[in-house]
Amino acid sequence: MNLANCPRCGKVFVMNYKGICGNCAKDIESEYEACVKYLRDNKGAHMQELSDETGVSVRQITTFIREGRISIANSPNMGYGCEVCGGPIREGHMCEPCRTKLTGDLRQAAQEQYSDQKKNSSGAYRAVDRFRKD
Repeated sequence: MNLANCPRCGKVFVMNYKGICGNCAKDIESEYEACVKYLRDNKGAHMQELSDETGVSVRQITTFIREGRISIANSPNMGYGCEVCGGPIREGHMCEPCRTKLTGDLRQAAQEQYSDQKKNSSGAYRAVDRFRKD
């Protein structure tokens, strides 16, 4: 039997696939229902308005959106912050400028690594090459 402490409330529980205790799972479901009900009645709601009216944290609402449980396709004012710069986004974890910068940084790092490897490898015969079978 695997026992763990619930990361949300700290109580000991039998480990399950959700990773939280049954009481917290029920609380999250009731928060989800409150959010969905409010969004059905108020399609133009903002993230902070939804949080204030339902009592659900912005972080939990963002989790619902990322899990695909709450669709923001019909809610034009809904969005959440980019994990890098905090700018508003509607999907994923990063905004387009941050994603482009990360891609460029990775490409540059790969090129630097390739050029360093090329610099360090000489055309000379190495002792290891003698033992290789062609």
